Amino acid sequence: MGGAVSAGEDNDDLIDNLKEAQYIRTERVEEAFRAIDRGDYYLDGYRDSAYKDLAWKHGNIHLSAPCIYSEVMEALKLQPGLSFLNLGSGTGYLSTMVGLIIGKLGTKSATNDDKHSNYRGNFFSPAGPFGVNHGVEIHKDVVEYARDKLDSFIKTSDSFDKFEFCEPVFVVGDCLEISTESHQYDRIYCGAGVEKIYEYYMKVLLKVGGILVLPIEDQLTQITRTGQCTWDSKNILAVSFAPLVQQSRADGDKPESVQLPPVAVRSLQDLCRIYIRRTLRELASVGDEDGQARRAGAQRVPQKRKRRHCRRRRINTYVFVGNQLIPQMVESEEEHGDDEHKDEEANVQEEEEDKEERDLGEVEILKQTNVFRDHILALPLPESLKEYLLYYRKK
Repeated sequence: MGGAVSAGEDNDDLIDNLKEAQYIRTERVEEAFRAIDRGDYYLDGYRDSAYKDLAWKHGNIHLSAPCIYSEVMEALKLQPGLSFLNLGSGTGYLSTMVGLIIGKLGTKSATNDDKHSNYRGNFFSPAGPFGVNHGVEIHKDVVEYARDKLDSFIKTSDSFDKFEFCEPVFVVGDCLEISTESHQYDRIYCGAGVEKIYEYYMKVLLKVGGILVLPIEDQLTQITRTGQCTWDSKNILAVSFAPLVQQSRADGDKPESVQLPPVAVRSLQDLCRIYIRRTLRELASVGDEDGQARRAGAQRVPQKRKRRHCRRRRINTYVFVGNQLIPQMVESEEEHGDDEHKDEEANVQEEEEDKEERDLGEVEILKQTNVFRDHILALPLPESLKEYLLYYRKK
């Protein structure tokens, strides 16, 4: 499934194409897609295919097409502080993007779109204010792969410091065998084809006002729970998904129940880290805005004009004075071959300076991340505590 948009040269180019085709329609979803490089979730040797609008599978590892993930993210109507369950969580790519949205403490008032949500201005359900992010995957090797990719994102990605991240927790198990005592969720996504007989099983995992997105009967479907026994259903997109894999067992064996991670209150230490990082992020943002204003107000240095290097030489010529032809020496300009070589060198230098100016924006983005890190490193704290505040990141 896929191929709805043109291939991109890199992650940002792919997102531009998804926006142009109206698969990505909100700023919140766009920010999450740009923050997570799809290519990082591919195996070495397959990254060249990462920015095509196509699904990819290698063994048990699978990624849906970017246009599908875009529609899913938009259909989930994610808000800060929500709880999310990913059934068939795979590589963790989608769960990581979701974590960038639900992990942030919001401040805006509820809108009509939020009327069924637990999001109410500054008030959240016990799942908030930093959200809950759980995933269930039947293949143990894929769960290990997802955990490795998550660890790499936290430790190395420049995007990590720009968000309050709700870290996904992945468990191994059959998502059709979730314990009946499990808590309910605000948002649920199933990443494999679901038979009609399992639709109700997944719908009851939703809280009232919650949204379930799943492929069923070749349609990507959005289901909203409007009451204890009522749901609204809406088809989003015609799709073709591989069927949900179930746990194999011998006849008569009792299925192994899946215990989802508990919704635990964050430790005081973890809360302190979150709020310290938020404060420093705001300070870094203000400092970056001031720097941008200074740069915008500064007078731009005019470009140097290219000069022709010429030499003068005397030549013999003749002029008419009345009816007489008189020889006379005049000066003529002629470009010197050596000076032409110097001109070429000067032109190359000017082109390099122009390129540096064009790349200034990218440099400033990196500076913002470095400013945030510098704020933490400048704190009068023990080195071990600084490393904790940085999530032990090395860059």
